[in-house]
Amino acid sequence: MTEHAHLDASLPTEDRVELLLQEMTVLEQAYQLTAVAPWYLAAPTGGDPEDVDHWLARNPGHISNLVTDDPLATADLVTRIQRASTERTRLGIPVLIHSEALNGFMSGGHMVFPTGIGLASTWSPDLVQEMADLIRRQMRRLGIRQALSPNMDVALDPRWGRVHESYGEDPYLAAAFSVAYASGLQGPDLADGVIATGKHFVGYGKPEGGINLGATEIGWRTLRDLFCFPFEAAIHEAGMASVMNSYSDIDGVPVGASREVLTTLLRDTLQFEGFVTSDYTTLDHFVDRQRVAADAAEAGRLALVAGLDTENPLPFGYGDVLAEGVDRGEVPLELLRTSVRRILTAKFELGLFENPYPSESIDVRSIAEEGRELSEELARRSVILLGNDGILPLRPGAQSVALVGPHADAVDLQFPTYTFPAFREMTLFMSRGGFGGAVGVDPGMAAWNAKILPDQATSELVRERYGATSLAEVLRGDAADLVVEPATTLRDELDGGLERAVAAAEDAEVVVLALGGASLWFTGERTEGEASDSADIALPAAQVRLAEAIAALGKPMVVVLVQGRAYTLPPAVREAAATVVLPYGGPFGPQAVADVLFGRVNPSGKLPYSIPLHPGQVPVYHHQKAGTGRRIGLPPGVPDLYLDSSAEPLHAFGHGLSYTEFALSELEVSEQADTTGSFQVSVNVSNMGDRDGATTVQLYLRANTSGVTRPAQQLAGIARVELAVTESQRVTFSLDSSQLGYTNMAREFAVEPCRVDVMVGFDADRHDLCASLDLVGERAVLTARERSFLTKVHYEEIS
Repeated sequence: MTEHAHLDASLPTEDRVELLLQEMTVLEQAYQLTAVAPWYLAAPTGGDPEDVDHWLARNPGHISNLVTDDPLATADLVTRIQRASTERTRLGIPVLIHSEALNGFMSGGHMVFPTGIGLASTWSPDLVQEMADLIRRQMRRLGIRQALSPNMDVALDPRWGRVHESYGEDPYLAAAFSVAYASGLQGPDLADGVIATGKHFVGYGKPEGGINLGATEIGWRTLRDLFCFPFEAAIHEAGMASVMNSYSDIDGVPVGASREVLTTLLRDTLQFEGFVTSDYTTLDHFVDRQRVAADAAEAGRLALVAGLDTENPLPFGYGDVLAEGVDRGEVPLELLRTSVRRILTAKFELGLFENPYPSESIDVRSIAEEGRELSEELARRSVILLGNDGILPLRPGAQSVALVGPHADAVDLQFPTYTFPAFREMTLFMSRGGFGGAVGVDPGMAAWNAKILPDQATSELVRERYGATSLAEVLRGDAADLVVEPATTLRDELDGGLERAVAAAEDAEVVVLALGGASLWFTGERTEGEASDSADIALPAAQVRLAEAIAALGKPMVVVLVQGRAYTLPPAVREAAATVVLPYGGPFGPQAVADVLFGRVNPSGKLPYSIPLHPGQVPVYHHQKAGTGRRIGLPPGVPDLYLDSSAEPLHAFGHGLSYTEFALSELEVSEQADTTGSFQVSVNVSNMGDRDGATTVQLYLRANTSGVTRPAQQLAGIARVELAVTESQRVTFSLDSSQLGYTNMAREFAVEPCRVDVMVGFDADRHDLCASLDLVGERAVLTARERSFLTKVHYEEIS
């Protein structure tokens, strides 16, 4: 007989939850929803923190973002925290420890992969699932069982600094990567998995004015049909176990306080059964920023009523404050118990009660190398060739090269926010007195970080830990002669830099102009990142002046753009002989660019966002509704929708060139499909050039339904195809009619009979082959569980 009945692992999870809940005081229940910092339960040098008994009496449910430089140190701290929680508390409830893992487990000693937008640029969800599976094993090894990832925001405004964390502008592409990530991280069974936390629910990728934390001004149809799509897909295709609230407000109510969003929409409509994780300091924002609560107690009540199941990173409106509200009768006890059930269910399903500890044996050296080849391949696939007049690929050893621009010799700028090097830099900055309002500050942070994150320059760290190199270093082995001149920082001209860059370019046969941005957390010179938004999305003026000075020489010029979002480009860049995009590739990004420039790799990356011609076009995304934006159609006698500019983007969503040529042929589409049935689209794709290569065939649909304005086109299938010279494959997309569901005039989510236009091509504006089919039958009203989300793809060799 066990000491506590809930420790009997042979019982069903729901029984164990109820048995434990019956034993818990109101204070213990309130703290199951509450996170504390790791230094509340363990001192970094061993032993106990000063107030440990205070916290153990409350048995907090969660530990916020435990990050160290060393996996062995992490394992030791996790072990001591869990021993305190399970052996020195009344009921022995283990904590759920979370960490960030957007593009790699954000903890010292683990591999970094390209940022989210770089992953999306590969159009290879299968590799992202492989990456997430590795992250799962790494996190479990150290006893960390929840990842505050992935970022599922559909990012429609390039002014927003967090675009690079996302999978771009398209809901289908975001869903494909979200499902892949959540599937890899959670595995087939949570008992061997790590909880994926989809963020930020919902509509966060279109903040008012492009400003982080801004309100989301969108209608409910768009919210449900477009912004919810990646979340809904991951919930039902991957069993995603947690969702994080957005900081935004929707229809005047902060999401964290909105029962309409977190309960009616998320649970009733999308049929989500997991728990809602709060973004950091959400409840503080109610009081200090959004002014919807007078104090912590009101903030806690609003959040719990809405359906927010946890508070991170520290107690404010939950914990003692929430328990007191329940005791006073201001907060219904059953609401508290409902959220506690969700947290305890997750802990039992993870197996935390049976084994909350890290692995017994950890090989630090082998851990550091895990995923290296995968990171290299993802970096190579993420490189996008925007334009090429034939100058690329360059011939190794054949030409002298001048490499100029702020990214010429920068090594640390490939590591944006939500990578360990950037997090480490931000954390040390905060520990020295710097402040980051979106992250939260605690008095114990400085002492903790002084022990576990010794000071080290980021450029030195990324070289030492990851073997990272700059573009200059990797190009030295390829150019017959290489001269390097940064000329500018991201925003400012270096003293005499422009003159030195022009002189270097004059003496070279080819100029490689390395421009772009940088993402950091509240520190240093940056153009992107959390709370780093831009009113003007043009390249910084100093870089434009540099580009114009080099272009004026008339030398062959190749532009390398390092960016995590769209920038508007000056004529000097637009007219370059070739342009390549590198979306924050991590340690192997510069090498991937060199491999593309010199032809060792045939580029296959595709844009996951549109690049505007002019900032006044924003927002400009491919799935704008029929009859609006650039989809309005030109009135008679009007050459452009703007008096001063075309409304078309400079580069369309899905665009990306190759060193070979691909062609599509023999499109075949089902003549009709029932609203409750399925249909197929088949096409041949052939390599017509003189090099082996890879491309992505893109399927777009337009549903011409009645009464409600629909997207002029929607991405409905992707198929990456690798073809040798003269080789062909037949690609068949198999779709369920439910993929064409939408919120109709009666506000039902339904599939309705209509004509469906079918478009197949290599980007959103290149419809090489077109056809149509008829959806027939009765209107089919669907629940979330009855939907299909992603298109199946079958490949057949053609002899």
